[in-house]
Amino acid sequence: MLAASALVASVVVASAFPAAPMALVIATAHGDTRIPVRIDPVAGPIVSAASLIPALGATLTMSGAWAEVEVAKTPFRLLIGGPVYSIDGALKPLVGAATIKRDSLFLPLQFVTHVIPAELKGRFRYDGATGRLEEVVGPSPVTAASVKDPKRLPNGLRKGHVVTVDAGHGGVDPGNPGVFFPRGLKEKDVTLQVSLLLRQELLKRGIGVIMTRTTDTLIDIRHRGGYCSDRCDLFVSLHVNSLKRRAGYTAVRGFETYFLATAKTEDAARVAQMENEAVRFEQPSGDAVEGGLDFILKDLQLNEHLRESARLAELMQSHLSEVHPGPDKGAKQAGLMVLTTARRPAVLVELGFATNPEDAKVMSRPQSQQNLAASIADAVVSYLLEYERRVGTAEANTETGANP
Repeated sequence: MLAASALVASVVVASAFPAAPMALVIATAHGDTRIPVRIDPVAGPIVSAASLIPALGATLTMSGAWAEVEVAKTPFRLLIGGPVYSIDGALKPLVGAATIKRDSLFLPLQFVTHVIPAELKGRFRYDGATGRLEEVVGPSPVTAASVKDPKRLPNGLRKGHVVTVDAGHGGVDPGNPGVFFPRGLKEKDVTLQVSLLLRQELLKRGIGVIMTRTTDTLIDIRHRGGYCSDRCDLFVSLHVNSLKRRAGYTAVRGFETYFLATAKTEDAARVAQMENEAVRFEQPSGDAVEGGLDFILKDLQLNEHLRESARLAELMQSHLSEVHPGPDKGAKQAGLMVLTTARRPAVLVELGFATNPEDAKVMSRPQSQQNLAASIADAVVSYLLEYERRVGTAEANTETGANP
């Protein structure tokens, strides 16, 4: 009877439960820890106890059918497989349930976002807009940070960062046809849809955005990188991968991020050739890249942006791996024309293969597109925070073009 009533209560709560973030940030006096959120078809949104417990400075004990978690000297008991928790002898409902997968314990997202801040008022608080659980010790961390440096955003970034988002292809250039996309959908449509969502996600994080296009129009591939000029920090171009017909070609899937340098693999050279073919849709122009692509690739070997672009690509892959079900194909380098005119760190993200049915679903479904956009925005924030820490605020503003 008790389990039934708890289940009914959990369904009531679930109807009001907001969409799960792709990751949580646990902020304590010991620093910030980013924890991916997984969506389990039975248990709902869950997080790894192995990541959460040390981030909270908590302890975990398994006791029969219960997981006993002590946070800030307060004991919680969560029923394995049941949507309930116990505190001070009282049984209360949860939306999801603690669950064990491959001998690893996962705790329901609601335990972090609702239970801990509600039961430990004054000690923790959760910001749903940023997916951040903060330990409050003394003055509010945000308030204290604002007094110390009013130029910083709640996520720790300095204000004034700007990112250029490029939706690949467009207009008379459809990109690849999208073998497994819904009827009529092309690469140019998917890149635009995800780019517009990425703009929203970046703005939510306090980052300014320049779009190369916001409609179905053609932008010269030689001019796109130029949108990332003096007041721009990063250039991010979104694309969809594909393969020509061959044995087993529909089985190949996954996501990868490229930065501008000489291709080291046959597959990277294939991607560069595929993306650079977009130039055939352009009108003849006298604005050819000075010295040609080969000159730029050699010049980049001495350019600090090569190192920074490579790091940005690595972070893109790391964050995308948290939401993309396909394999992580890694950060790679290739001679991509669209990146040549960006004079800031620049990457091209291949969101998946339109020639694979599973990847096509990931790239064409609205919720999956939202997840991809959010993870890319998180990667941008991670890069900018890391860059600020490495080179110092003043130097970062000078080198990356951020507004002071």
